[in-house]
Amino acid sequence: MKASETVPGPRAEDQLPHSTQAAAKIVIVGGFGVGKTTMVGSVSEIKPLTTEETMTQAGIGVDDDFGSATKTATTVAMDFGRIRISDEVVLYLFGTPGQERFWFLWNGLFEGALGAVVLVDTRRLEVSFEVMGRLEERGVPFVVAVNTFPDGPRYAVEDLRQALDLTPEIPIIECDARRRASSRDVLVTLMRFLHALMANGNLT
Repeated sequence: MKASETVPGPRAEDQLPHSTQAAAKIVIVGGFGVGKTTMVGSVSEIKPLTTEETMTQAGIGVDDDFGSATKTATTVAMDFGRIRISDEVVLYLFGTPGQERFWFLWNGLFEGALGAVVLVDTRRLEVSFEVMGRLEERGVPFVVAVNTFPDGPRYAVEDLRQALDLTPEIPIIECDARRRASSRDVLVTLMRFLHALMANGNLT
């Protein structure tokens, strides 16, 4: 580096406000192509970090190829973003990779997470079972967000609850992961759920 060069400081939009009093780690999980990267990108107040790589012929027969006609890249490590839910509370968002061969990374991403959003595609409900099972094993509370794809079937909430074998207290909310307000509503729902668990002594 030349003597006249300086290292740029953090951008103003990346700095936390002085009113921030608490921060929480939230994971966005789900199968391949359900919209995790899209959700993190749409709702993050900072430029999101993504680890997407181009899908190649090497993945044929190994990876889930649902939607591969339009999807050309996949997350191989994580997505990262940040959003303020209020002047005092900031959420750090970690999107998990959906391809099964990258699931070994999930344990590290779940570490220290206060809660999770399970993003669901109604065209492939079955890919959600492994995700929810792992969260339950680690004791990470979660809400279910149904990403409304244009060609995806629509179901009543109670029908989805039964199909996913969810207990009555777990919130289910429809969303459009492309829209910031919709993704933010999902996170607010999660925080309210976590607050209720704390109030009832079910979360420490």
